[in-house]
Amino acid sequence: MQSNYYQFLSLIIIFGAFYFFLIRPQQKKQKERFKMLESLKKGDKVITIGGLHGVVVDLDLETVTLRVNEKTRLVFERAAINSIVTEKPEKETEKNQKVEEEKEKVKEKVEEKSKD
Repeated sequence: MQSNYYQFLSLIIIFGAFYFFLIRPQQKKQKERFKMLESLKKGDKVITIGGLHGVVVDLDLETVTLRVNEKTRLVFERAAINSIVTEKPEKETEKNQKVEEEKEKVKEKVEEKSKD
């Protein structure tokens, strides 16, 4: 009788683990994605699930029109939008510029040493 109880208890523990490690995180991601798709507005820079980058120029309940370049406008389903692109903060771009400048200085020093 106790062995049946332990088997039943172990099944419940396994289902609980599946819920907390697989199902719940997936539901959380779905909610975040739904909120992101609801918050789309004109002027947002987005990336589609196919990797296409564009700017939202028109919206309705089911479709999004993206401007890819000056002449090209493409219509997608809202579900085809993968993410909204956010601009990097100025601090990060300044850091990147400083790093690039340091790399250039090192390259110049290496080139000078190799010439000698």
